[in-house]
Amino acid sequence: MPGWELEQELREIGFRLIAGVDEVGRGALAGPIVAAAVMLPFGTTIEGLDDSKRLAPPLRLRLSEQIMGQALSVAYGQVSAEEIDRMGVLRATFLAMERALAQLDPPPECVLVDGPHPPPLPIPAFPIVKGDQLSTLIAAASICAKVERDRLMEELDRQYPDYGFGHHKGYCTEEHLQSLSRLGPCPVHRRRFNPVSQLGIFPPGQD
Repeated sequence: MPGWELEQELREIGFRLIAGVDEVGRGALAGPIVAAAVMLPFGTTIEGLDDSKRLAPPLRLRLSEQIMGQALSVAYGQVSAEEIDRMGVLRATFLAMERALAQLDPPPECVLVDGPHPPPLPIPAFPIVKGDQLSTLIAAASICAKVERDRLMEELDRQYPDYGFGHHKGYCTEEHLQSLSRLGPCPVHRRRFNPVSQLGIFPPGQD
């Protein structure tokens, strides 16, 4: 279970305002990449905190509410499908993280980042592989990012009701592939991602 060991190591070298950041949506065929940045009082205990992918949606929602209630600050950053197509998924991931971190108040002194590579930042950033299973702050960010992106995909489901975004959240499922085959991509699909790019059919003004 995630703990405070990594954060404690940073406190021992002088950092006090520490953020955790994580993103969701990198592998989806549609919708944005969303990052969340979270700062919690050191030692905060949130029962059931874990990597968001290992939690059922109702529990994720409940935990996100607890995180929001106890956090020093929570902020989100998103990068649209159009931006992802333009800059590539890695740069888009970094940009979502940068946008989230830039909105934290108070600003952090350093950040723990899920994954092997940190975004380019003006503050120290420490990449942690499987950080959402090790760090309380990263796990909290993982949960908040997932809940926020799911909410955005449910909004997109109302705008584009024939694609099933409310079910699959833009990821590659049989339902999604059938919708793409039948209807072609909509404006929030990532046109450079396979299998979307293989269809060769895009909304007017996007070819």
